[in-house]
Amino acid sequence: MAVRRTLFGTAPVSRAGAPASRPADPAVLDRSAARPPALIAVAHGSRDPRSAATVAQVVGAVADARPDLDVRTAFLDLTAPSVEQVVDAVAADGHTHAVVTPLLLGSAFHAKVDLPGLLAAAGARHRGLRLTQADVLGVDAGLIGALRDRVLAAVGGYASADRRLGVAVAAVGSSSAAANARTAEVAARLAARTGWRTEICFATTQPSVTEAIARLRARGADQVLVAPWFLAPGLLTDRLAHAARGAVHADVLGAHPALPRVVLDRYHAAIAQTRALSA
Repeated sequence: MAVRRTLFGTAPVSRAGAPASRPADPAVLDRSAARPPALIAVAHGSRDPRSAATVAQVVGAVADARPDLDVRTAFLDLTAPSVEQVVDAVAADGHTHAVVTPLLLGSAFHAKVDLPGLLAAAGARHRGLRLTQADVLGVDAGLIGALRDRVLAAVGGYASADRRLGVAVAAVGSSSAAANARTAEVAARLAARTGWRTEICFATTQPSVTEAIARLRARGADQVLVAPWFLAPGLLTDRLAHAARGAVHADVLGAHPALPRVVLDRYHAAIAQTRALSA
């Protein structure tokens, strides 16, 4: 039987046409049902079609890694289907538990206010469906490794100490100092892992990408590269590229092999926490 995949609809990304030799992991089975909780991957959404295409690749890889799960995609804004539409469809398909896993790198307004509010309203509509919000992707070691791989790919796989590489780690930027501090943590962890000089910059606040590049030059970097701490390309990555047209820009994290592992880690952790709280 062929696997049916619908990345941007309310149907599951991957349905159980998978071989019987790959059964569901008993550790994640919903005790109130015969199947594991659905996984609803929630991305930010964008008018830029490249963003939706990248999310499709990421969520498709999650579905491929776990063909026993009902994996679906939803968006917070600007792109369909919405979170409300996907939750309604999951409830209509008879699920009693869904884990909503944000495809967000930072824990700011969308993760702390926007998404919980949407899930509270959806939960009120569907009393028989438990909705568990997983943690954001965050500053995960796997994603730091993905960022390193993107830098290496941009410089042709060669970035030794004698070339004195400087990396401007570029993120969205926030009015929250705590959120911006997490970008500094990304840069620090990348530097600790590679020995590269790093600085941070933002697309919507200070320091700018040009300031970060100037600081790296002042610190003795012979080669400077901009490394976007973004899941997908869009308006803000284009803004960074335009502001630093003379610099090499690495690719976004995108559908790096680390992404499905991190998403599934968040899914499993949310289920484990739910069970611990109800024990």
